[in-house]
Amino acid sequence: MEPFKRLTALAAPFELPNVDTDQIIPARFLWRSRKSGYGEILFNDLRYTADGTPAETFVLNQPRYKGARILVAEKNFGCGSSREQAVWALYDDGFRAVIAPSFGDIFYNNSCKQGLVPVVLPEAEVAALRDAIAATPGTELTVDLEKQVVIGPDGGEHKFAIAPFQRQQLLEGLDDVAATLRYANVIGDFEAGYDEDFPWLSKRA
Repeated sequence: MEPFKRLTALAAPFELPNVDTDQIIPARFLWRSRKSGYGEILFNDLRYTADGTPAETFVLNQPRYKGARILVAEKNFGCGSSREQAVWALYDDGFRAVIAPSFGDIFYNNSCKQGLVPVVLPEAEVAALRDAIAATPGTELTVDLEKQVVIGPDGGEHKFAIAPFQRQQLLEGLDDVAATLRYANVIGDFEAGYDEDFPWLSKRA
C-alpha cells in the first residue's frame, strides 16, 4: 500500500451519522475481486437512483467536491459488518483519510491495514471543519500523520491520537504481512532454535 505522511487536499463533508459498511459498499457487490476496483460503487445506493442515475443531492456527486481525497464524516462512521471492501471502496475512489468523531472499531483497524488514515477528533471540531468546507467551495485540509495534526482552512491545528504501530504501518505503507516480514530473520532464528531445543516436534527430526 502507498505510504502516508502528509496530505493537503480537497475535503468533502459527509453529514450522515452511523454510516455502516453496507452503505459504504452494499453486500451484493462483495463478489468482486480486489483487482477489479471498488471506487465506482462507493456509496452506491446513496450515490445513484434505482435506474443508475447519479443523485444530484448526494454530496460526492456535486462538482465542488469532485476529486476530494479527505472525507469529513459524522460519528460512528464505518459501523456494522467487518467487510474490508468498505475501506477498498473509499481508497479506490481516491480517499486517503477520513476524519470523524468516532469509527466502527473493525473499520478503523481495517483502514490502518489498507492505507486509509482514520482520524478521530472531538465532535465539535469535526462539525466546525464540515461547516467550513460546506461554506467555501474548494476548501482544502491537511492531514499530517508524522505530526499527528489536522490543519484546518484557518490554519488552526487539531491534534489527534493513533496507536504507534498503526501509525508506523501507515507511514511506511506496510500491511500486516509486510510488517511481519520485517522480522523474517528474527523469526528464522527462533524457528531454528526451536527445532534444536524440541527436535521431537520438528517435521525434520
